[in-house]
Amino acid sequence: MNELEECFRKGLLRKIPASEENSIKSINKAKAMLIKAKEGIEYELFDSSLVLAYSAMFHATRSLLLRDGIRERSHYCISRYLEGTYVKAKKLDLRIVLLLDRTRELRHEELYSLEFYPTKEETSEAVRNAETIIKSIAGILKSE
Repeated sequence: MNELEECFRKGLLRKIPASEENSIKSINKAKAMLIKAKEGIEYELFDSSLVLAYSAMFHATRSLLLRDGIRERSHYCISRYLEGTYVKAKKLDLRIVLLLDRTRELRHEELYSLEFYPTKEETSEAVRNAETIIKSIAGILKSE
């Protein structure tokens, strides 16, 4: 059993009614969070901006799941879904999933580590990566 199948078996991903409306709301929320992440860097709020950049990535990728009729209960499983569905079909570059996973790990460190403080460089990179992901996902949503 592969990781994607395991996510469904454990209920970390499950089928729901597909919703174009919720998909659009999610990609729009991603774009709004990206703006806030950029603003936070200007005020040197690197921790908040990092979390917002990841949240923007999350909502962008979630927009695909909502459109496909998938509900997530695991951020890790979102990446497995993207790999098994969109990367496999050559609609999404694996690099996008790797950027999402890397930023998910940084966000985890920011939220739970007592010793991690993101730098301006790490946060700026996360924001650039969020822009890349949103642009890529928006392209998929428009083309299908």
